[in-house]
Amino acid sequence: MIRFPAEWEKQSAVLIAWPHHTGDFSNWLASVEQSYRFIAETISRRQQLFIVCKHFEHQQHIESIIGEMPATRFIHADVNDIWVRDTVFLTVEENNHVKLCNFRFNGWGDKYPHDKDNALNHNLLSVPPFNKQAHTDIDFILEGGSIESDGLGTLMTTRQCLLNPNRNQGLSQQEIEQHLQQFLGAKHVLWLDQDNLSGDDTDAHIDTLARFCSANTIAYTSCEDAQDPHYDGLKKMEAQLQAFRTLNNEAYHLVALPMPKPIFDEEGIQLPANYANFLIINEAVMVPVYDDPNDAIALQRLTACFPNHQIIATPCRPLVHQYGSLHCMTMQFPWAVLP
Repeated sequence: MIRFPAEWEKQSAVLIAWPHHTGDFSNWLASVEQSYRFIAETISRRQQLFIVCKHFEHQQHIESIIGEMPATRFIHADVNDIWVRDTVFLTVEENNHVKLCNFRFNGWGDKYPHDKDNALNHNLLSVPPFNKQAHTDIDFILEGGSIESDGLGTLMTTRQCLLNPNRNQGLSQQEIEQHLQQFLGAKHVLWLDQDNLSGDDTDAHIDTLARFCSANTIAYTSCEDAQDPHYDGLKKMEAQLQAFRTLNNEAYHLVALPMPKPIFDEEGIQLPANYANFLIINEAVMVPVYDDPNDAIALQRLTACFPNHQIIATPCRPLVHQYGSLHCMTMQFPWAVLP
């Protein structure tokens, strides 16, 4: 029996990949690194933190920013992008043992170079503690940000991503579900029909739109401004969420998260800032904030969703300049994975 744990279950570690001056963040690197420092410090106080960096000189640079932090390990490996949510192993439990699943990654539908990202997991397998874990290579394209798990066999995703011909061309929805059942133990798949947020180039990853907070609670990106270009689409998504049912045929408790005011890049392109891209860690939920009045509303509503967690406002405005946020740049590992 295979089970894909929920993010709120006890964790052993979180992995991030630190940006480098040669990467896409070059114009924003100083401010991005301050966000990274805050994120790294917050995680390392509660569990292990793995930082992927290019080489020893890059590690020294990072150490000059973060200083000495507990429970932090560096791994030297090259990456194309720092969005490890979509490139690093997904972890499942199989017959009471954990297994690292290495799905294929194709640069979000061949939009970007991805050879180093696709090789990252095999690089991780050459160093401890990953080299002590069972793993499997899976000839199926799947990004971690494109699926949500309740830990009980229900997955949530979007048709715009998983059924996109730029991922697994030729596979039907039924065939995709069979893969999710085979490799992640899915008993039930909730499919949303929703376009991506403005500036999102992932083809509507679920972790920007709707997130499980518990087995019966979903927090979702909402819009109440009828003049906003997202309004119609997000209202339709809201109606779909209202129609979803748990495996026990019960309606979900839905929690609306407002959108921050639009943030634009230097070319005038709206960036995909949202509050659904939060990260759950041990005893805390890190919520992206953007120096926006709606930050306080999102924090308050997520506090009600996670009464046993500390809610931590996490500065992420610089991150969205490369079209991602907090959840996109992190990957957690369940408790049993990494001793």
